[in-house]
Order: sequence, then C-alpha cells, then structure tokens
Amino acid sequence: MTTNESAAGEADWRRATELISAAGTVALACHVSPDGDALGSMLGLGLALAATGRKVVASFGDRVFAVPRLLRFLPGQHLLVEPSAYPAEPDLMITFDASTMERLGLLAPHAGKARELLVIDHHVSNTRFGTVHLVDPGAASTTMVVEELLNRLGLPVDREVATCLYAGLVTDTGSFRHSITTPAAHAMAGRLLATGLRPEEIARELWDRSPFAYLRVLGTALGRAALEPDAAGGLGLVWTYVSRADRAAEGLPYDEVEGVIDVVRRVDEAEVAVVLKEDDEGGWNVSTRSKGAVDVARACAALGGGGHARAAGFSSALSVADTMAALRPLLAPEGSRS
Repeated sequence: MTTNESAAGEADWRRATELISAAGTVALACHVSPDGDALGSMLGLGLALAATGRKVVASFGDRVFAVPRLLRFLPGQHLLVEPSAYPAEPDLMITFDASTMERLGLLAPHAGKARELLVIDHHVSNTRFGTVHLVDPGAASTTMVVEELLNRLGLPVDREVATCLYAGLVTDTGSFRHSITTPAAHAMAGRLLATGLRPEEIARELWDRSPFAYLRVLGTALGRAALEPDAAGGLGLVWTYVSRADRAAEGLPYDEVEGVIDVVRRVDEAEVAVVLKEDDEGGWNVSTRSKGAVDVARACAALGGGGHARAAGFSSALSVADTMAALRPLLAPEGSRS
C-alpha cells in the first residue's frame, strides 16, 4: 500500500507484529506539543488495539498536559493519561511521529527503560532510538505507517480509527497541497472516507475555527514581520515571532498560534518562512517552511530539531535575536553549501 516494505524491512514488520500480538498491555506515546499526525496516529492505533481487549495507555510528555483545542474532536481520548500516570518501565512502548527520544519530553526516561521500544515515524531525521523501527520517510504521514501496521495485524479500521488516521494524513499533507502528497496518500484517503467519516467536519476543526483573540495575536505577529531579501542565499527570508506576553494580553493559549506559520509562508518574496513561538515556560519553539530550494530539515537538525525538507522545527532557549542569528547561516540553498 505504501513504501513501508522497502523503508522498514520485512524483519522489522514481522518483529513489530509479533510484539503487539503477544502484548496484553501496550503503552503509547507521541511527541510533545502533538499535532494531528502525532495524536491521530497514536489514538488510531490505540483504539484498534483496545477493541481487541488489550489494555492501552497513551500520553505525551508535556509539563502542561492538555490536548490542543483543534484536536479535541479526535476519538480515543479516554485512553490518555498524564505523564505521571504512565508506566515507568513498559514491557512494550510504541512511539509515534517522534524523530528522537528527546521529542518525547517527560516520557523519554520511560522509553529508555522500556523492555521493547517500537518506533513508528516518517521523518528522514529519525535517529532509530528504539529496539524495533517502522520508519518510512517516503510516507506522507505517520498515520500511513499505522494503517499499514493495522493491515498486517489484521485489525479493522472503523470510522473512529479512520477519523484519527485521516486527521493525521491531512495535517501532514496540508490537505493534500504539500509536495509530500503521493498517490498512496490519496488512495489511503479513499479507503478512510469509505468508512463514513465526515471530511468537512474534520477540515473545519483543523483549519476553519479560531477564537477572536487569535486574530488579535496574529495581527501583532504580522505587524512585526521582517522580510530579508538577501537571506537564504539571496532567495529571501520572512520571519516573525509570537511572545508569551502577546498571548497573555489576549488570553490566548499556546496551541492556538500553530497556524501563524501558514500565513507567513505565503509571502512571494521569501523562499523560507520562520515563526518563533514562546511557550508558557519561556522557551521558544521555531517553525520553518521552505518552498523547496532550501532544506529546512537539515538546518533545524543542526540546531537540535528536525522534520521534513520543506517543513521542520526546533526548540531554543536563546533570545529571539540569538536564535535567528544561529539559524540564518544554515539556510543556504541546496547546491550552495561549502
């Protein structure tokens, strides 16, 4: 169905299905500040496994444990537990959409103590930090890898599972607009739609809703946006930031500013777009986007992050100015690196 066979290898698939089939309890974890692909892939597999009678716990390692508002429509959230209630030494732990163990946040120590750690991901930057790896950089989303796993396990995909998987698929393909979109992604969407899920409702939750406070904060961010035509090898850089004070002035939670990058990236004069977002603890999470000439995943990986060639990110404890100073020289176009 996907390119998973060549990416993961049959030995990995065989071992993964053996581990899950033998498990009575499964501990699931996705990356911190989960997006639709991370949470959707985790809850999709969790629902399917719980339907077989297995005990399933799922979590993500944020200090402030809260599902982002735009993802609260996803089924399966009864499986979620706070990190403090997560098994300390799971017999089988499965991670989703996390390219490094550090991306698991508070759950990284649990992963380090798991007897078996199955890593499910589609990032080319994945560090293979588990004991078994289902990593397919050719897949448009981690939910594509999960769908293949469910098929190999012989588990059905009902409408609730499909809703979770579809949310991840449309999140990472940008509703099938990004270059990562493949014929296999469209074929999977067709299979999921056949379960009776409502794509218009999912689209509304993901992209067509926001509180009024978001418009105020967005206006502030756009008002300070900077265009640097000579950056990124002369291809142009546009960037801005959203501070904790900006959000506090309007009472806007952190997870509501994820969409700012999708507005900033539209600028014609810039190859690369960057948005820095200050979290509630004072750290900066940096989102980067490229139109294709600059590999932002490589740039972000050099700063401890990762992602895809056209969409990546990293975290920074530096100031806005120092973070941008560290990032700018890494944004050279492909073919112009010394």
